[in-house]
Amino acid sequence: MKVKKKYIVVLIILLFIIVGIFMYLNTYYKATVDVKECLKSSDLVEIKKDKNGYLLDGPGENQILVFYPGGKVEYTSYVPLMNQLAKQGIDTFIVNMPFHIAFFNMNAIEDVMKTYQYDNWYIGGHSLGGLVAAMDTKKNDIKGLVLLASYAIDRVDCNVLSIYGNNDGVLNFKEYEKNKKNIPNYSEIIIEGGNHSYFGNYGDQKGDKKATISREEQQERTVLEILHFIKKNEF
Repeated sequence: MKVKKKYIVVLIILLFIIVGIFMYLNTYYKATVDVKECLKSSDLVEIKKDKNGYLLDGPGENQILVFYPGGKVEYTSYVPLMNQLAKQGIDTFIVNMPFHIAFFNMNAIEDVMKTYQYDNWYIGGHSLGGLVAAMDTKKNDIKGLVLLASYAIDRVDCNVLSIYGNNDGVLNFKEYEKNKKNIPNYSEIIIEGGNHSYFGNYGDQKGDKKATISREEQQERTVLEILHFIKKNEF
């Protein structure tokens, strides 16, 4: 009887663990309602969905930025930001990560590179997505890395653009500073008034500080800095 009771206790504990994991993996920040409009193709940007995510195909033909979403954030939250970039001639691809966690699809860019033809490939990501994107620069022919409120935990040899808001309450600044040694060729942009959440359209992230600029303003500034980085990187 004692043995049976032990088995029952173990099974109950395992059940609680499984339920906890399931709830964690299925709890995430969802894209705000305004994103639906951005998912419609326009005269400038054709939006195509495939098994890996969304391609935002604008007037450009040579460059593409493959973007990894932040941890526990719905990937379509970044369509407004990436749509602006595509309109300016840099096509973008937003990867749909399993359970909204980039670690579950390491080297996701490889499948995108097999599907589409571009001369110059860039990779980037927000928060956890940026950390994983930095790892994937080692395995692929990448011209540049864009980190939004993120950092690299291993050496990155390509040119890097690092952007964050000075009101970011989520980014671990101690780790950010410690890991700067891993990106010897980098440009750092600090958006005054920006925060962590405003790179995407998914509401306010827990622990973040209040931004003193609008979400639109932060994203417009981000697009300008990425365009400048890629243009400079091409010469």
